[in-house]
Amino acid sequence: MTAADVTASETAVAAAPEPASEANAARAAVKVTTGRRSARELLDAFEAEQLKADLPEIYVGDTVKVGVRIREGNKERIQPYEGVVIAKRHGGLNETITVRRIFQGIGVERVFMLHSPQVASIKVERRGKVRRAKLFYLRDRVGKATRVKQRFDR
Repeated sequence: MTAADVTASETAVAAAPEPASEANAARAAVKVTTGRRSARELLDAFEAEQLKADLPEIYVGDTVKVGVRIREGNKERIQPYEGVVIAKRHGGLNETITVRRIFQGIGVERVFMLHSPQVASIKVERRGKVRRAKLFYLRDRVGKATRVKQRFDR
């Protein structure tokens, strides 16, 4: 088939009257791209740029040290926050972890967005062996009962 044959067959198809249902199906099958991206594609591309690539594998029960950027006036420093990961939520750009530690006898929990610019670094200090997806039961425990067994296989 030559280019002239293809053009002739397209005009013949376009000129032939079609029933309404077939015409709608033909229009739905042909997707016209104008070079513009849809809103979803733009959001996905932006989110892909914001994702951090150097994050370690973090599991619930792990003891992590999170470096948090603190701005005081015009100076910026990184403050470490170490504790046990008691929950993981969401995924992708919105992924968060809840880290619990005991400070001066009081339990303190902080939620960190993993891909946030405020999180400078995350280091896994030790792996924990747990059988739950959320460790909220640690809130009710005191002292040595809050310890999590160490896992060596990961």
